[in-house]
Amino acid sequence: MKILLEAVRIYNPESEYHLQQQNILVENGIIRYIGHEKPEADRVLAMDGLCVSAGWVDMFAFTGEPGLEHKEDLESLAASAAAGGFTEVVCLPNVQPVVQTKGAVSYLRSRSAQLSVILHPAAAITVDTQGKDLTEMIDLQQAGAVAFTDGTKPLQGADVLIKALQYLQLFDGLLMNRPEHTRLTEYGQMHEGQASTRLGMKGIPALAEEVMVTRDLQLLAYTGGRLHFSLLSTAGAIEAVRKAKAEGLQVTCDVASYQVAFTDETIMPFDTNYKVSPPFRSNEDADAIRLGLQDGTIDALVSAHMPHDTEAKKLEFDLADFGITNLETAFAVANTSLAGTLSVEVLVDKFSSSPRRILKLALPRLAVGEPANLTLFNPGMKWVPAPESSRSKSVNSPFFGQELSGKVIGIINKGQVVLNHTF
Repeated sequence: MKILLEAVRIYNPESEYHLQQQNILVENGIIRYIGHEKPEADRVLAMDGLCVSAGWVDMFAFTGEPGLEHKEDLESLAASAAAGGFTEVVCLPNVQPVVQTKGAVSYLRSRSAQLSVILHPAAAITVDTQGKDLTEMIDLQQAGAVAFTDGTKPLQGADVLIKALQYLQLFDGLLMNRPEHTRLTEYGQMHEGQASTRLGMKGIPALAEEVMVTRDLQLLAYTGGRLHFSLLSTAGAIEAVRKAKAEGLQVTCDVASYQVAFTDETIMPFDTNYKVSPPFRSNEDADAIRLGLQDGTIDALVSAHMPHDTEAKKLEFDLADFGITNLETAFAVANTSLAGTLSVEVLVDKFSSSPRRILKLALPRLAVGEPANLTLFNPGMKWVPAPESSRSKSVNSPFFGQELSGKVIGIINKGQVVLNHTF
């Protein structure tokens, strides 16, 4: 099938057409023409404000398969990802059983082979993500693991982190860690501040993140290697990464695309759809995130997609699980909450090129003869997400019913076209 993308603005620094408005013809998954002419096509996609970029990559998403398919399975994850503009997703190892064997890595790769979205397995650093014994990371990397992380379980032992960083240097592997001192966050429900005191909730202090970032950076300086921090949320942590980069350490980081959408003062009290980890923090922390995105300290934006069934969320606040669904709204939430902070060009880079550089994935190029790995989006289009239109199996999101700016129109990937909009 021939698909013509008419008068689309291109966001792809690897392409000679970057920031230009062109017509693009895609035939059977291959880019056949880029220019101002309008070749014949079976289908024409055209709208005011339509943009295209290399397909987006999400570095932090949870899928329940295997073991927790009632929360999300690979088909629903891929459908949600495609609706959110992601053509590639890194899946966390926190399933049942944990992704820590060559068979588990191969299972994810083979199960997703026919899907429109490429699902990359991230393998566990430690056996059963218990933070003790290292997994066979060389075998896992050879089987196809793109990174190593204990996912939602932060590494606590300094000795384990040192050994993992040293081990991964054998093949230039990437260690991803969510920095949190779990003894300092035990029983915590929201950001520790005036709001938590006023609401009578146990707070999650910024110190719990910052002390672990400082420790991990000291260990990185000692061992060498490549370290990536997932889901930073505090001003102190971002400043520590900024200094470490200036000193030449191989460190990168990301934040959840929703992290500045709310603060601890603006969340709906006791509504579990606002219960995330790390929590929505202070205005000062939000400002630090904006600055970190602007100056490049923060390399990437992620969905932090954490689907939960009703039984895990419709509970008292202190009993409910942390996390929200965000694959379908990741771009729109960032585009809305970061308006005036990041240009569309930079925002797209945080979702596309930058994650690929961190993961050492090939950078798609919008050029004739290249495979089409594309995201179509309209940064100015307003829309309101609703649970009944969600592709996810779970509907734990604070963004349902809120008007957002920036709509993903669809993706073209692996020869498949998935659209959210009727042309």
